[in-house]
Amino acid sequence: MATTTAAVAPPSTSTSSVLLVRRLPSAAALGLGPLPRRSCLRTARQVTLTSDVPSSVDVAEEEAAVAPKIGKRVRVTAPIRVYHVMKAPDLDVQGMEGVLKQYVAVWKGKRITANFPFKVEFHLDVEGQPKPVRFFAHLREDEFEFIGDE
Repeated sequence: MATTTAAVAPPSTSTSSVLLVRRLPSAAALGLGPLPRRSCLRTARQVTLTSDVPSSVDVAEEEAAVAPKIGKRVRVTAPIRVYHVMKAPDLDVQGMEGVLKQYVAVWKGKRITANFPFKVEFHLDVEGQPKPVRFFAHLREDEFEFIGDE
């Protein structure tokens, strides 16, 4: 009685390994029906001109009204927690003072929908750090008050 043995070779590191291809089911197999051809896909382009769209004059007036506020010292009056400061996670900035750095609701002369349009720079003293940690937070106008030279 003869016995046969098979030797299994260890996996090689060569690039001639077998590539397994998995095919996804077609749209018809999934019950979606035939997909439309690219030539059948059309998009409707429509331009609406209404009074809701701000003109460049309105944007310029808005920037001019905010410009004197930039660089002023502010104090946060609302209870706001920020989590992006690595040295002080879960930081409550209520009562902290900072400098108003930028108005971000206007970008390249166009109005954008910034929920928190005022960028404020803060400095936080952390024990074990020789210099204060600098971080920014975006706030609404009703979340801070101006202090100092008024």
